[in-house]
Amino acid sequence: MKVKLLAFALLMTIGSYAQSSIKFDALSHNFGKIKKGVHKSVVFSFTNLGAKPAVIEFANAECGCTQPDYNQNPVLKGQKGTIKVTYTAPSEGQFKKRVTVKYAGEKDVTELVIEGEVIK
Repeated sequence: MKVKLLAFALLMTIGSYAQSSIKFDALSHNFGKIKKGVHKSVVFSFTNLGAKPAVIEFANAECGCTQPDYNQNPVLKGQKGTIKVTYTAPSEGQFKKRVTVKYAGEKDVTELVIEGEVIK
C-alpha cells in the first residue's frame, strides 16, 4: 500500500511540473486581409495559474516586421497579463509569423502566431 501511495505521489508531482502555469486565452490570431504598409496589432491575454508571480523573460519575433510589446512587471497568481503583437505589412501575399515567449522560472516557451494576407 505504501509503495502505491508513494508512486501516486511521485506521478502527481511530475505531472504538476510538466504543465505550464501560464494559460493564454488564444495562441493565434488571423488578421484576414490587410493593406500593404499598414500596422495591425492584436493583444494576447494570459492568466497566471501558478503560485509564483509570472514575469516575461523575453518575447522574440521571428522577423523585424513583427514587434511584441509587453510589461515586465510580475503578474500575480490569478491575475491577467497581456502581450501586444504588431505586424507591419511589408509585402503582398500570405504571411504567418511567430513570437516566442519565455517566462522566468518556466522551462517551456509559448509560441504565439499571427497570420493573414497582405493585399495591394
